[in-house]
Amino acid sequence: MKSLTIQDQNQLTEILAIVRSVSWGATEILQSYYQGKANQGDLDINEDKKDGPVTAADLATNHYILEKLQHSFSTEQFGYLSEETHQGTDPIPQDWVWIIDPLDGTRDFIDKTGEYAVHIALAYQGRPVVAVVAVPESSKIYFAAKGQGTFVETKQGEIKPIHVSERNSIEELYFVASRTHRDQRFQKLIESLPFKGVNYVGSVGCKISTILEQRSDVYISLSGKSAPKDWDFAAPELILTEAGGKFTYFNGEPVQYNRGDVRQWGGIMASNGQCHEMLCQRATQTLAEIDQK
Repeated sequence: MKSLTIQDQNQLTEILAIVRSVSWGATEILQSYYQGKANQGDLDINEDKKDGPVTAADLATNHYILEKLQHSFSTEQFGYLSEETHQGTDPIPQDWVWIIDPLDGTRDFIDKTGEYAVHIALAYQGRPVVAVVAVPESSKIYFAAKGQGTFVETKQGEIKPIHVSERNSIEELYFVASRTHRDQRFQKLIESLPFKGVNYVGSVGCKISTILEQRSDVYISLSGKSAPKDWDFAAPELILTEAGGKFTYFNGEPVQYNRGDVRQWGGIMASNGQCHEMLCQRATQTLAEIDQK
């Protein structure tokens, strides 16, 4: 590929077409494992992995994605930051970096909830500009390029634009949360916000897809003893913001990726954008009160 520039929308569209194809291939691999049809047989679960269980499905999908992307995008111009191959603590030197989670929601994959996803994002100088989130069990992918909006594509090839809800008071909003991963501090925070209801969904990609589908409006990440990683957020962020939502740290600043430390410490607010600043302020104030006690 010729030298890529952030201003070239046609190039971003061409890149996105390739990534969409790769994402569909990745969903087929994951589904073959999920349904027990893969040649390798049952899930090869390694519970000793520091950051959670890893399966043969993670590794096979990761290998496929990297092989396909590196065939089209040279490692000279493009860096690669993947959950399954990440090593070291230095930022990747290239301006253009692929940020990949081949299987977001491994625990949900193992537990057969169906709420797992594939995240592939291309970041330029630490900010996502192309993204796909594939949700295999719904047979959909959500894709976006910076400045071009977000679209949903079905396995049958139907493509349509998608946009977040317009619900505009906290009391009308639906919060989406994990069934687990909530420490006492986070539980107190979400209980302090008067949401209309709560949806429990696995995988960050699946959570954000419920905001695109207007079933939910708000997702909050709050680090505790551990923190989410770059590959959890880069692709979900862009599909949300290009669909009209907002995705920031609690202080309103944009989330930065490829900083060396891949962990995203602190608080991150993702929403339909209607009450975003108010939610950030209330979250910051509530946490300050909780921490003083």
